[in-house]
Amino acid sequence: MEPFVTQLLVALGMGLIGAIVFSGIGLISGTDETTTLAPLTLLVVLLGVPPVGVFSFFMAGAVSKHMTHAIPTALLGIPGDTLATPLLQQATMLRNLGVPHIALRKMISGAIVAAFVAVPLAVLFAVLLAPFGPVITKAAPWVFLAASIAIAFFSSGRWASVLLLVPFVLVIVGLQALTGKYGVKLSVSYFLGIAIGPLIADLFSILSPADRARMRRERVRTFSLAPDVKGWSGYFPNPLKVLDGQQRGWVAATAAISSATFVFSPVAMTVVLGELVGSRVKHAYHRLTTVISARNGVTEATYIAEALIPLIAFGLPLSPVAAGPAAPLFNAPPRFFVDTATGHINNLHTLMTTWQFLGFGLLAVVLAALVAYPLSMNYAHRAASFVARKLSHEAIIATFVGLIVVISVWEGQLLGLLVILSVGLLGGLLSRNFGFNTGVQFMGYYTAVLSVPALTKAFGA
Repeated sequence: MEPFVTQLLVALGMGLIGAIVFSGIGLISGTDETTTLAPLTLLVVLLGVPPVGVFSFFMAGAVSKHMTHAIPTALLGIPGDTLATPLLQQATMLRNLGVPHIALRKMISGAIVAAFVAVPLAVLFAVLLAPFGPVITKAAPWVFLAASIAIAFFSSGRWASVLLLVPFVLVIVGLQALTGKYGVKLSVSYFLGIAIGPLIADLFSILSPADRARMRRERVRTFSLAPDVKGWSGYFPNPLKVLDGQQRGWVAATAAISSATFVFSPVAMTVVLGELVGSRVKHAYHRLTTVISARNGVTEATYIAEALIPLIAFGLPLSPVAAGPAAPLFNAPPRFFVDTATGHINNLHTLMTTWQFLGFGLLAVVLAALVAYPLSMNYAHRAASFVARKLSHEAIIATFVGLIVVISVWEGQLLGLLVILSVGLLGGLLSRNFGFNTGVQFMGYYTAVLSVPALTKAFGA
């Protein structure tokens, strides 16, 4: 069998798995991208899946999740994940008008159109930036330091996040020194601790009588699920017909803009570009449907661009998405790593060509479109009802906790597990109370392992 045929089959298989798995996860409200996408991608990497398979799994999963996260957002009135939060206002207003099915169709169609726009444009922008890759790679410690400060400033915590980088980085450095005394070198455990920080903080809160009283609810939460209304024939509706001409234009334009940026917060990009679209559309109802279409398109395009541009151009996780949900594509020892001391990079940046990124990226989008798009358009009502009535959130949480415990013990035995608890608890509390989100924390981790050694060397410490 020819190598290309083998790669194609692997990419098809893993992309299909990613699309199916994350189409299901997207239905579950409140499932954060970092907490779900990152650990499962890391597991795929550590299982030894070929690079094109890892890439297809991640891309198809990300695109699928940002389509099906529209279902709980539009029909149940609760955000499907972090990036669905900026969509909640328009979704709620459309649900109050009695047309949640319209909001859902517009969101999902905007997402799939934006994905097809974002992949080639992100690859193009990465190619344009690639000539600066060697310079940036050589200056990586200082680039990470500057990027950490910039990403912290543009997060919801603003100056608090910038200042909190100092104690957070010092905690990472201190834990590294502690584990180093016992001959244990950890990397994945820090990553996982940051990824599930909010979950760990919530679990500790349940153990506290004061916080447990605050979290207690007097009655079971109820949802009002709107009736299903289908306005097309066949199984696969045409997204270009679901959106009108002006909406198609705004979705394409905002996807192109977000495909050219890769250092800003995805939530911030979603909000800002949504406000831009809203200021240009006069009719109130049309403004709601256009803004929600464009915003969900931005969630897709931002994720794609913030993963692809740093991956193709530099091989360094220089974006909130690259440092968070896409981090296993860059750094997953012992398979993938970035060694700034020698300038050596061994990850998808060196293992895949630009044409492979383009081809398999588009393939992943096609697979997500074939799985998540018709599922969301045809079975949204039944899927939302099943999740709300039958699916145990506790079971989902327990599954991810079990996976993370296994990986941490595999890497560092008891020390690995303790590091995850320590970093996760600290990060979760900082995120909850100060807006010091996981994207900033990941950049803080890279600052600790890459920038701090360079700083100590430069100042003779």
